Amino acid sequence: MPVSGKADRWLRRAGKALGGVAALVIVGAASMWLAVRLTPMQSVSAAGQSVKVGATQPGWSLSGPGELDLFGETIATRPHFDGPIRPRLKLAHISLGSQVDDAARGGGELVPVLSRRLASGWLHYCLWESLIAAGCAAVIAVAVAGIRRASRRATLAAVAAAVASVCAVNAVGIYLLASGTPQVLRRVRTLDDLVGRAPAKNVPAAKGPAMPDVRVVVLGDSTAAGIGNRPVDHPTATDRTCGRSADSYAADLAAVNDWNVLNLACQGATVTDGILGVQTRGDDMIAPQLAVAQRATSASALVVSVGANDLDWAALTALCAQAPVCDDKASTAYFTKQIAAFSQDYLDLLQQLAALPHHPHVLVNDYYDPFGEDTGCLSKDGVTPDKAKVLRSRLSDLNTVLEKGAAAFHFVSVRPHFDGHGLCSEQPFVQDSADRAPLHPTAAGELAIALADQQALTGTVGTGPAGGTGSAASGTGASPDATP
Repeated sequence: MPVSGKADRWLRRAGKALGGVAALVIVGAASMWLAVRLTPMQSVSAAGQSVKVGATQPGWSLSGPGELDLFGETIATRPHFDGPIRPRLKLAHISLGSQVDDAARGGGELVPVLSRRLASGWLHYCLWESLIAAGCAAVIAVAVAGIRRASRRATLAAVAAAVASVCAVNAVGIYLLASGTPQVLRRVRTLDDLVGRAPAKNVPAAKGPAMPDVRVVVLGDSTAAGIGNRPVDHPTATDRTCGRSADSYAADLAAVNDWNVLNLACQGATVTDGILGVQTRGDDMIAPQLAVAQRATSASALVVSVGANDLDWAALTALCAQAPVCDDKASTAYFTKQIAAFSQDYLDLLQQLAALPHHPHVLVNDYYDPFGEDTGCLSKDGVTPDKAKVLRSRLSDLNTVLEKGAAAFHFVSVRPHFDGHGLCSEQPFVQDSADRAPLHPTAAGELAIALADQQALTGTVGTGPAGGTGSAASGTGASPDATP
């Protein structure tokens, strides 16, 4: 046979072999991509805490952080993991009651048992991912063989080759390159270890006499304080500093139900500066709201309104009104950073609420939509329909964090609706830019929030001595807002 003929045959065989290898690589990559998307996260539990273990989407780097899904917000883990596929962890549920270890419930500790189970969950996930990837490879190979009308023998050979190549790639990509992942996960003892921060200290009860006649306690920010509306009767210095109103939803709940409702909310309060920590306003130092709330030893329910100040919502809204657009890269990145940080502070708050010794029913209030469908009157303030849409989307993101966090701890989330009563309606539930507290609820808006809370509280609040209508601002007698 001529030399040129042998060379041509060799080239054809080589090209066919390379084509087969390329096809196997494509099938393997597609199978792994599908498998990561299709493989369910593995649930592991211990000490009443449930965490789901899965994998991030494969990347090009061979080392990097994993992901923590905390109430819908993705946070990069501080520990780095080797391999192109790294773990993704999701806080699923926190079980309360006698089944929960006190240390785990109070400090958020993922006890060593759960640390080991995180590693075990990762290995189980890898096994399932490998099986599903092999199945995807087999399906793709059969589909390609069918299109090419290959023989049964050729089809079986293609399936075997595809499955073998995918298993080999998984072995290299996961078991070899990610072999250190279980060891890293075994060192994780708290959720704070994953994000590289110190756990919050438990807030002790404030000094002072117990307030056994209080039925409901309200914690939160200016929305809960009712800022911009009528001040409370006979206000204390703290009432004035915090902007507490006689028209707040706490006051409405007290008046309608003949409950003693203790409103500790304060304008400007955040989770760390106001609820779990001391809040400074001017020359005034206000004790942590949760510390004072613990003096209400017989309270049946606790209502929380928090999040807007943690995100610097007022500043974001003002910047949006002045800027050409609201969803530019800088403001979007800032919002993403703020809401990720809030989700971690919110976890600290939820853990401490769950650890309260008298176990009140906990309600977490979502935020209302202040704009509504008609945004025509907002043009004078620089807010266009597109800008209102962006702000509404960011409020929705905040509410998602609030709702998922409440659900994880088996608390109740409440969504007040201002439908038909936005800023530009004939009867707005929201204060205008010319009012004392723009975008905050009017007296009617506070009543709408109270009605939503009332429905959620029905049947949960005790019927013991109510102390008359109570005081929805600061209780009776001496002010409970003790100076720290």
